[in-house]
Amino acid sequence: MAQIKNRIRRLRFDNDEMTQEELAKRVGCTRQTIIALEQGKYVPSIELAFRIATAFEVPLEEVFQYDISL
Repeated sequence: MAQIKNRIRRLRFDNDEMTQEELAKRVGCTRQTIIALEQGKYVPSIELAFRIATAFEVPLEEVFQYDISL
């Protein structure tokens, strides 16, 4: 089954240990959304995915990976 994985937690800590709340404010969502994303319980809209990548100043593929496990 395919799934989207992310490196949000790692990127937050690599960026001066940014809190979930700080990231949420930067990208215009709630802290609960960031928590759900980090736990793999929520797949972001393409717009939110790009906003997150922009907040970290990295390409989208560095934040999100599409994993196809057959």
